[in-house]
Amino acid sequence: MGPSTGLFARMFVIGILVAAPVGAMGILCIQRVLAHGWRAGLATGAGIATADAVYAALAAFGITAVSAWMIAYQAPLRIVGGIALLWLGWRAIRTPPARDAALAGDSSRLGSLYSSAVGLTLTNPLTIMAFAAIFAGAGLVAQPGMGSAVIVTLGVGCGSLAWWLTLSTGVWAVRHAISDRAMVIVNRVSGGLLMAFGVLAILSGVRG
Repeated sequence: MGPSTGLFARMFVIGILVAAPVGAMGILCIQRVLAHGWRAGLATGAGIATADAVYAALAAFGITAVSAWMIAYQAPLRIVGGIALLWLGWRAIRTPPARDAALAGDSSRLGSLYSSAVGLTLTNPLTIMAFAAIFAGAGLVAQPGMGSAVIVTLGVGCGSLAWWLTLSTGVWAVRHAISDRAMVIVNRVSGGLLMAFGVLAILSGVRG
């Protein structure tokens, strides 16, 4: 295994580890798979992976000006993200159970799900600091260069996408075993969790 392949493999694993913890975006992805189908979950996961890759690129390429700007404005960004989560949570609570993948052929709607996931994930600027710390711990500070930065970005993005693909596929595989009545409960619980994450994000932003 060459240096580039080894670096990509390490970043692929890091991408999975960053994406795997269950949080607001994980709940959102699961809810969208259950309510709208596998493609909706994958579109959401692809959006999250894209944002993870953007943060990884900012850290890997050392774009400190953009990183500093986003960290400086993290309070309003979190408030905006929190309001969006409140809205999505409310919509999830009111979403009726759907047995079919209603969005299977709606590319414009899937694009909307993708872009909303990118935007929501980017409202947590402290992720940049997390990636910077992870890269330092992985010894990337000693491996400067454009090539390494590109490999790091691709590795993190692909690892994150692999996690969301696995999650969406697993959830969709058990979807038809869930009754419509149970789906109503799932929608309400997931919506409530999204709203709770939204409140926490807003409080975090208000407190600075």
